Amino acid sequence: MQRTLTSALRLTRPWRPLQACGCASNGTARDKEIQVRALAGSDQGITEILMNRPRTRNALGNVLVSELLEALAQLQEDRQVRVLIFRSGVKGVFCAGADLKEREQMSEAEVGVFVQRLRGLMNQIASSAVMGLIETTRGLLPGAGGTQRLPRCLGVALAKELIFTGQRLSGSQAQALGLVNHSVAQNEEGNAAYHRARELAQAILPQAPIAVRLSKVAIDRGMEVDIASGMAIEGICYAQNIPSRDRLEGMAAFREKRPPRFMGE
Repeated sequence: MQRTLTSALRLTRPWRPLQACGCASNGTARDKEIQVRALAGSDQGITEILMNRPRTRNALGNVLVSELLEALAQLQEDRQVRVLIFRSGVKGVFCAGADLKEREQMSEAEVGVFVQRLRGLMNQIASSAVMGLIETTRGLLPGAGGTQRLPRCLGVALAKELIFTGQRLSGSQAQALGLVNHSVAQNEEGNAAYHRARELAQAILPQAPIAVRLSKVAIDRGMEVDIASGMAIEGICYAQNIPSRDRLEGMAAFREKRPPRFMGE
């Protein structure tokens, strides 16, 4: 079952690099392009993934994608992780998109494998952080799922306009179209979006983990089918939640007029 994936205050635990894997570079921990940190104290349950490839503005290359896929695989098995925040270690940019300079050196077969892995990564993250699908301005088309996700978000006509023209959207434009939930004014430190993401994470954190996870599954799977099938998916997810201790705790807390203490069981 998929875990809920949801992205400066003083953080209480250090960044830790991933364990070395065959597809990642053999540099020092400081060189790792993906680093993970679990927050502590009142924020325990929130984990952050830091993308740190400043020379390419966090462009999605082989190493970064490999390390990010590995991080997600590890975190999906960690029951202590309730909310996941993606953030950038490069000031002024979140992610510059695919690393076209690296891709230029690949064979056609290697490009096909890389794009397939990138598409799988986007399926796991399901992020709407990209402010433009500009591939047509580079002689390409969106290959990591953009031609499928954007029409589902905005409708076919507007998705075609944005993809055909390669138009870039500001944060306020993206919010007005419904492409992103929030648009915040930048601060002097350049981390206003991170602060807003952390506020959202803190709002999700105290909620019942199993109910949140199953709600995500019901929404994601239900969007792929007709509404009658979606209702059936919701019913299956609802039935899975019934035996949980968290549901009983929620009912007891309501009856006793106290905050619930959810354990993810």
